[in-house]
Amino acid sequence: MSPSSTPRRIAPRGHRFGGGLSAGLLLLAVVANAPLGVLAIAVALAASAFFGTQYSVLSRPWPFVRQALRLPPPAELEAEFPPRFAQALGTIGLGAGLLLLAAGASVVGWAFVLAVAALQTVLAVTGYCLGCRLYFLRWFLPALFDRLVRPGDVRVAIEGRIR
Repeated sequence: MSPSSTPRRIAPRGHRFGGGLSAGLLLLAVVANAPLGVLAIAVALAASAFFGTQYSVLSRPWPFVRQALRLPPPAELEAEFPPRFAQALGTIGLGAGLLLLAAGASVVGWAFVLAVAALQTVLAVTGYCLGCRLYFLRWFLPALFDRLVRPGDVRVAIEGRIR
């Protein structure tokens, strides 16, 4: 990944659509008692979080849906790093749930999965992204995430964090 001084901008509705799709698939996995479905969503979130939202298979159908519904392009785009950070947190939550399921703590494991599904549902329905808000708090984890996904450019280029 080449470093950039300005973050890539994404359509917020695509992010919301991906959240809704992942929430639905996670709920299906819970109902079907299918940890492999959870693993698939965790891998999809991880790929998008660490390589960029252009690799998000969960948001990939959105342009076709937008075109089919004849929706106009978004009025504003958003920086992609807050959603990527949120996806990394979701990956961690799903990973913890999968580890708990593998260890035999199925109730707690599924609770972790349902917590991620609930946060994805809130994103899809309201547009509020808790992980995105956590990104803007001044603490070590977002800075560590930035260093991991942008190793050649440790300077944070998100509005409000430079100045």
